[in-house]
Amino acid sequence: MEGILNLIVSIVTQPAILVALIALLGLLLQKKKATDVISGTIKTIVGFLVLTGGAGILLNALEPFTAMFQQALNTQGVVPSNEAVVAIALKEYGSQSALVMLVGMIINVLLARFTRFKYLYLTGHAILYISCITAVVLISANIKSDPIIILIGGIFVGTLLTVTPAITQPFMRKITGNDKVAMGHTGNIGYASAGLIGKLFGNPKKSTEDLNIPKSFGFLRDSTVSIMLVMSIVYLALSVATGFDYVEKNLSNGSSALVFSLIQAGTFTAGFVVILQGVRMVLAEIVPAFQGIAQKLVPNSKPALDVPIIFSYAPNAVLIGFFTSFIVGVLSMFGMIALDTTVIIPGVVGHFFCGAAAGVYGNATGGRRGAILGAAFNSLLLSWLPLAILPLLGSLQMSASTFADTDYLIPGIVLGTVGKGGSALLIGFIFIFVISVIVVGKVLDKRSPQEA
Repeated sequence: MEGILNLIVSIVTQPAILVALIALLGLLLQKKKATDVISGTIKTIVGFLVLTGGAGILLNALEPFTAMFQQALNTQGVVPSNEAVVAIALKEYGSQSALVMLVGMIINVLLARFTRFKYLYLTGHAILYISCITAVVLISANIKSDPIIILIGGIFVGTLLTVTPAITQPFMRKITGNDKVAMGHTGNIGYASAGLIGKLFGNPKKSTEDLNIPKSFGFLRDSTVSIMLVMSIVYLALSVATGFDYVEKNLSNGSSALVFSLIQAGTFTAGFVVILQGVRMVLAEIVPAFQGIAQKLVPNSKPALDVPIIFSYAPNAVLIGFFTSFIVGVLSMFGMIALDTTVIIPGVVGHFFCGAAAGVYGNATGGRRGAILGAAFNSLLLSWLPLAILPLLGSLQMSASTFADTDYLIPGIVLGTVGKGGSALLIGFIFIFVISVIVVGKVLDKRSPQEA
């Protein structure tokens, strides 16, 4: 049994395998030729691996960034990192988290099939992380029975996975220009907030992608060139602030700090280019293949995919969102130092992916101003909410890391706060949440039955 469970969890936590299986199922349901099925499945898995490979290149380029930043400011504290805190949590709560995840995926499929919220969440590692924090919070609320944790936790996770893509979809339509793909990432609440902020305070006619660049600087219109130049300036400035000696002794293996900075900037840019290629490959295969599933199993369903899927639509907004988010994170850190609270050190990875996405969402509804304000608001959530969730994590609260994204933080804080009133209140709250989603779906169906 344990071996079977491990196999299932291994499959669903590998996005490339999960998405490829979905593509395979879709192609089979469309009764495509064997050659088309094989080709589409292989291209899907390769495309997703190209995408994740690009993300890995980006992560490698950002690691020295974090080290230089902390050295330059001589600051210690808690660094939000989903991967780090989940790795700690799974040692103690691995079985519960895995089973919550499986139940959650089943609930997601059922809700997509029988409600208006037609979103299949396909970002496997994100599902595991959400399941992990749910299990941790439920256990910390003194729910002792594993079957209840698995069932109640799975129902909550599955409902959350269905709802969060739904709240971002109006903005996704603006970003992509169609309704074929949804956002399946753990910053969805923050992205929807950024889109709303952009809509309220921005100007969509002044897009980040329409920046007036003089003809003599026309080469900057090439995103590869502009990203390389911007990141080179950032890395060089950070190297100067950190000190060349530190960089050369601890990060560059003795190589010149100037050369090291340029290589890291180039590596970051290369990762971005690889991501864009992976996005194109995945979309070219998964969207047509998904039609088979939509037609047969879950009518009108849409795949909810990982956050890099939107980066190609607004590269300038990606950079603006990242830098805005990180700067607000740094200012928030100084605010925490002044208030003598636990210091949340801005995690570069979280602020890049979530800040960049918030910038894209804000730009879609409010142009340049929307990108800046949307990313800034999202950054405030990423910076201050970890303070609220730390006391709710039970044995994990003393770890050197914590959860980073809004879809962990906000649901985790809500569940943890309600859980202080007892396990019965918490279970009742989860059922009310699920019923509310179903009822809202029915009401919306009556108002606009044609819109999924």
